[in-house]
Amino acid sequence: MDERKRDSMIAYLRHRMDDFGIDADDLASFLATRIERPDVGPYGNARGDKWSGGGETPQWLKQAISAGQCIGHFELPSGAPAEPAMRSGADWKNDPFAGTGLARSNRR
Repeated sequence: MDERKRDSMIAYLRHRMDDFGIDADDLASFLATRIERPDVGPYGNARGDKWSGGGETPQWLKQAISAGQCIGHFELPSGAPAEPAMRSGADWKNDPFAGTGLARSNRR
């Protein structure tokens, strides 16, 4: 934002604060006592990419949002395991997909 726009915005906000009887101390007090919003996230996609919700939004999520996907679609339920649980005791000897592309994992 250039300096002229910034000065104009400050003047506008001061004018509106005067209209509503808000002074700088009221604003500072509100900001000091406001309730912090709980952490959001974590977010994840089908490829196993994850984001905690803090810091810069990762590229995979930016691309999905710009393509029209809702961010809520990627929100993981609280307490979700970091990795999907593997079934124990599986018998892979007779796996019909062994050696095919369906048996390969794209996980990192």
